[in-house]
Amino acid sequence: MTINEMNFAGKKAIVRVDFNVPLDENGKITDDTRIRGALPTLKKILADGGAVIIMSHMGKPKGKVNPKMSLGQIREAVEKALGVPVAFAPDCAKAKEQAEALKMGEALLLENLRFYPEEEGKPVGIDKEDPAYDDAKKEMKSRQKDFAKTLASYADVYVMDAFGTAHRKHASTAVIADYFDQDHKMLGLLMEKEVTAVDNILKDIKRPFTAIMGGSKVSTKIGIIENLLGKVDNLILCGGMTFTFAKAQGGEIGSSIVELDKLDVALDVMKKAKENGVNLVLGTDCIAADKFANDANTQVCPSNAIPEGWQGLDAGPETRKAFAKAIENAKTILWNGPAGVFEFDNFIGGSKAIADAIAKATADGAFSLIGGGDSVACINKFGMADKVSYISTGGGALLEAIEGKVLPGVAAIKGE
Repeated sequence: MTINEMNFAGKKAIVRVDFNVPLDENGKITDDTRIRGALPTLKKILADGGAVIIMSHMGKPKGKVNPKMSLGQIREAVEKALGVPVAFAPDCAKAKEQAEALKMGEALLLENLRFYPEEEGKPVGIDKEDPAYDDAKKEMKSRQKDFAKTLASYADVYVMDAFGTAHRKHASTAVIADYFDQDHKMLGLLMEKEVTAVDNILKDIKRPFTAIMGGSKVSTKIGIIENLLGKVDNLILCGGMTFTFAKAQGGEIGSSIVELDKLDVALDVMKKAKENGVNLVLGTDCIAADKFANDANTQVCPSNAIPEGWQGLDAGPETRKAFAKAIENAKTILWNGPAGVFEFDNFIGGSKAIADAIAKATADGAFSLIGGGDSVACINKFGMADKVSYISTGGGALLEAIEGKVLPGVAAIKGE
């Protein structure tokens, strides 16, 4: 059953969304992208004449109540965005009465799911090396099922619309689906779009295919890099990982970020790229700074010849040209991770060059997928969200999907 085939009239739907939005020190939302992303699904249910029970996590409270991560802080914003009254259940596991009292056309927002350790299903307060860990894990899995069953009891239909958590087998993202038959569980509209976008990248590749992987560490991206080496025509590796590659080739990188235990991995990536006929684009020059700050003194220097005491914080002018060349003629583009410390306005040039090239290629007919929190933040910072094909709400989920892994949150619905 797809969500568009379902008529929610007279039904209560419990919807797993990703409302893990950033808040300032006063608890005010600084970026409501995720809330806006969930609106089509929630509004479809309400427009059909159904009622919605909204559930999400926020932050990492590790199974304990933390007022700074309470979803109560965003209730008013959700209500305003949805356009109907939104009630709040201060305890997600004890919301039976509120769920039963919910009338059609109304909405109920549950408190942070991760205030309960059962949501993530990991034993709390016991080390993995402890002999009792396996028993504790088994007991927690049983409690997780009970927790999921409680959540399921609130509604007639389950809708999974949180792509950002689809790679986790949590109570609300996968286990809960066991308590609904195939006709009463489905992906939400946002999830459907996310899955289609990933399929466009992996199964319907228009060539040339250029992938841009940024970020500070090779270690966090190695799985996806290796997977992409068998799929892409051009692979741009940028950001902090530039200097692990420079160091691996014997370069001098000053005090730039580096993973000394991953030098062999970097050389192996270069070797595999050559074997697969992939054009691997690495930074040849950088904007180096004398300190990690926006107001640092800067100089342009080769990425493999950075003076002692200086650190590379952005891609240099020649590197930006090389990036643009590999992007502008592409027909499929994936971008995950910035080219520099984009949080500092003086070091956004590399990321902006990538964004500009992607926008140009997209205008020329390329399919461009932007994923991962920092890349999305870049595109939004530059005001270019409407210049790319698709912006994914999922960071880890997107990377695991592109790595070719089955996402539990999708498999639970599709019965895979």
